[in-house]
Amino acid sequence: MSDARERILGRVREALEHRNPVDHPGEFGAWRPEGILPSEPLEAFTMLFTAAGGEVLRFDSEVGARAWLDDFASAFETVSVGETVRGALCPERPEASPEAASMGVSMARCAIAETGSLVLDARDGRRTQLLPPTHLVWVRAADIHATLAGALRAMKGDLPSGLGLHSGPSKSADIGQITVKGVHGPGRVIAAILS
Repeated sequence: MSDARERILGRVREALEHRNPVDHPGEFGAWRPEGILPSEPLEAFTMLFTAAGGEVLRFDSEVGARAWLDDFASAFETVSVGETVRGALCPERPEASPEAASMGVSMARCAIAETGSLVLDARDGRRTQLLPPTHLVWVRAADIHATLAGALRAMKGDLPSGLGLHSGPSKSADIGQITVKGVHGPGRVIAAILS
C-alpha cells in the first residue's frame, strides 16, 4: 500500500474513532402514499416503468417471445447481446460491438415494483446495456420483487461488483428544461416480461 493511501486511511480511522455509532435505520419505508400503486408487483412495475417512458411487453412462453423477437429484431441491422442472454432469447441478427450496434439485448437479474426499475448485472455487459440506442431487457415475472430490499435479499448469495437500476430510457432536461431522451444511454428501453 502506498504511503499516501495509508495516510488517508489513517485520517479516516482517526475521525471515526470518536464518533458515536448509529443504529441501522431499518427497512426503507413506503415513500408513496398507500393506494397509489397496485399491490401486485408486476402491475406496479409496469405502471411506474411506463410512466418513466419505458415500454413493457408480456409473454406467456419463450416460444411466443421468440416469435415476437424474430419480427421485432428484423428492424435492426446489428445487435449486441449480453453475456447472460441465452437460447431463444438471442435475436438472429449480425452481432456488433455495443458502440456500433443498433440494439442491445440483456437479461435482468430482477425488477423492482416500488421504483419501476430493472436491475441489471454488470456481468451481463454494461456497454451492451448503455450504448445501443434501443435496449431490450428480458425479465422473468417470478423475479419482480415488491421492494428494493426484497430484491437485494434475493441476490444476497450472488451479488456482482456492480448493479444498475434502469427505470426507463435515459433522459435529461439540463438544458432549457427541455426533456431529451437518449442522452446518457438508450433512448428506448423495452422490458420483456416472461411468465
